Amino acid sequence: MPRIPSTQALRALECFARHSTVWQAAEELNLTRSAVSHQLRLLENTLGFRLMNRVGTRVELTPQGQAYANEVRHALATISGAAIRSASRGVSGTLVLSCPPGIASSWLCPRIGGFSRAFPDVSLSIVSPRRLDDVSNPDVDLFITFGFRDQPGMDVELLKEVDFVPVCSPVLLNRIGGLESPSALHNVELLHLNDNSDWEAWFRVAGLPRASSQRGVFFSDMNMVYAAALAAQGVAMGDVFICQQAMADGKLVRPFDLAIRSAESYYVVMPSEKSGNPASAAFRDWLRAELTEDGVEAERQIPFHNRAKDFRLP
Repeated sequence: MPRIPSTQALRALECFARHSTVWQAAEELNLTRSAVSHQLRLLENTLGFRLMNRVGTRVELTPQGQAYANEVRHALATISGAAIRSASRGVSGTLVLSCPPGIASSWLCPRIGGFSRAFPDVSLSIVSPRRLDDVSNPDVDLFITFGFRDQPGMDVELLKEVDFVPVCSPVLLNRIGGLESPSALHNVELLHLNDNSDWEAWFRVAGLPRASSQRGVFFSDMNMVYAAALAAQGVAMGDVFICQQAMADGKLVRPFDLAIRSAESYYVVMPSEKSGNPASAAFRDWLRAELTEDGVEAERQIPFHNRAKDFRLP
């Protein structure tokens, strides 16, 4: 029987494949960069084929390495799911989860039945926070936040980094005859959440005048932004993570293959005084497994469509 690689080495590969940098993988795994690099070299020696190539100062996966990393992600998700199913026996109690409306409605709600089936004796309540990074509600056992990592007195775990891309309805794209280049955005309505900072950052990267990003309609809730985009009312700056299913279903399309990485991320935050709740631990394990499995689909590139003829309406 071929030698089975160590779990730590496989986790290092899976993590590196998601982040594309050694330092981010090291941060997630709570290891040093040299330790992650060592695990990746050991894995190459064990497998007998090259996983990575050095391109200038960067290290990137070979096609064979990327394919193997996808298989590893599937395997780790299976192992994690088996652990959750075994651990679910005997887990009971109540869990109050705080989650921003955008990720709750677009990503969590379509999957939440899986948690209830895995942990039928846990009574789960989901509430919306006052702010995306709010962790002040004393009745909440576990928070999903969007913001920065710094939360004094809290146990903080990175959930997902976020890339933003322009998204719109294919109905809009067909109505205006396409968006051939970023400069064509001057002729359509921009949809904003709170302010124009995301659009301003994207315009800067695209080489457009930042002042032009101030046009459009401003909303106070991300669900309203996406509702307007889905209704072909304009182009929104979309969170790839929570727009992924809408793009895969063809309800939204990305007209340009240009993304910006947000300085803020999604985190799971647990108050130190709530750390003894077994339902919280069960939910975090379930969440990790869902994200690992979901990451396989997220690895594929969502195609971009900037011309009406690129996208045929049903």
